[in-house]
Amino acid sequence: MNGIDYVVMALYALMIVIITLWAMRKVGSTKDFFAAGGKMPWWLSGISHHMSGYSAAVFVAYAGVAYSYGITIYFWWALPISIAVFLGSFIFAPRWARLRIHMHIESPMEYLATRYNVPTQQLLAWSGVLLKTFDVGAKWAAIAIIINVFTGLDTVYGIAISGILCLFYTVMGGLWADACNDFGQFVVQFIAAIVMVAAVAAHLGGLHGLLTVWDRLPPAHTQIIREPYTLGFMLAYFVIYTLSYNGGTWNLAQRFIASPRGRDAHKAALLSAVLYLVWPLVLFYPMWAAPVLFPGIADPSQSYSVMAMHLLPNGLIGLVLVAMFAHTLSMTSSDSNAITAVVTRDILPVLFPRRFGNGQSSLVVARVTVVAFIVTTLLIAVNAGRFGGVLTLLIIWFGGLVGPISIPMLLGLLPWFRKCGPLAAIGSWAVGIVAFFVVKFAIPGMSTTEVVAIPVLSSLIVYALAGLCRRSPVSPQVDTLLAALNQDQAALSAGRPAVALRKS
Repeated sequence: MNGIDYVVMALYALMIVIITLWAMRKVGSTKDFFAAGGKMPWWLSGISHHMSGYSAAVFVAYAGVAYSYGITIYFWWALPISIAVFLGSFIFAPRWARLRIHMHIESPMEYLATRYNVPTQQLLAWSGVLLKTFDVGAKWAAIAIIINVFTGLDTVYGIAISGILCLFYTVMGGLWADACNDFGQFVVQFIAAIVMVAAVAAHLGGLHGLLTVWDRLPPAHTQIIREPYTLGFMLAYFVIYTLSYNGGTWNLAQRFIASPRGRDAHKAALLSAVLYLVWPLVLFYPMWAAPVLFPGIADPSQSYSVMAMHLLPNGLIGLVLVAMFAHTLSMTSSDSNAITAVVTRDILPVLFPRRFGNGQSSLVVARVTVVAFIVTTLLIAVNAGRFGGVLTLLIIWFGGLVGPISIPMLLGLLPWFRKCGPLAAIGSWAVGIVAFFVVKFAIPGMSTTEVVAIPVLSSLIVYALAGLCRRSPVSPQVDTLLAALNQDQAALSAGRPAVALRKS
């Protein structure tokens, strides 16, 4: 990299500053900070949902998979997400927006006090905060690896620079700054990805060489199912993606919560589903071609960065780095905002009922919580190697634990599970968590598929069976809530919350 590349990066940082300063004017309360006042346009929500769904880990850990294993990465990552979000656009996304209208929620966990009870809400909130803390730490570690490859900067400094920039616009602009920067970052990433594909095509002999690159790759690179990414692994992750991308990952639920109506959330999810179907093909194509252009890379996770450094002229190298950097900022900033919403709206009122007894908190408290969370994740990123590295944190730990935490939250929105009460929620959480640690640490020789599948399936079975076996009547408050989430008209007609979030 040279001065031109650093100018490109400086212009990107300036774009973030300008967007954040504009977004600050729209933030006057925690409702604006956490839920964009319920006024986010569907197209912005959809693009933000897509951008917040993956980080620079795609260009590090997943790039390594694409380099070593070929097209299987698209079929166990991008395609299942697209299908999951498409299905969720009809089932889950509209219900999140109606929850905000019906109950004035600002946090994805806020409704659980009514749907189950406060202890259940607290259990899921605390465990979710812990899980996301490690997940975000892994993403900081991923972007630091990329910065190191491009600039030679020590990973600790790369983590620190990323965190400071994220702190600025997350603390100052809230969800509005997050989503608007997502859009700007999508434009940057779009240009950079097209440039990268064009550069690879030029070095392969043109468009024909790009399309026939598969003839020059090992035959196994065109296999959809390939060890260790088996059919069982793909099916397990489809369940996990369905839970995660439809709201089990809290920052993605926020995009739907911020939509004006259920139909807007539905359109946002459809847009995100289309982007997941098409755009990863563009992103991964250079990674798939990398073994032809750069055979024998010692560390496959650096393949995308190595290609950019060797194939692109100065200026465009900085653009590609900015694009990868943007993905991490999109995801980590949105995660930080979502975690802050849960802490300030769900956890603090229980810990300090006299100060936050009405469920309200000031922007100052929200911003202080953001700072505390991001600093904690940065410390975890510095020590990512102690947890098995970036790919282990993302695939094993997050994949294995997100299901037990999100199942009660997601399925609790659906009338089909109306009989699943606090016992079902806590039981499914406990069984899923125990199952993960048993298969991960107590039973040797378990495959990746088994480690991620057994916890989520155990949790799902326990939740459903507990509901089927329930004999006590369902609370009228729960039935009223679930009925209101079925259609926009029911949620909008009253013009006020139909049920209280917490008993006074």
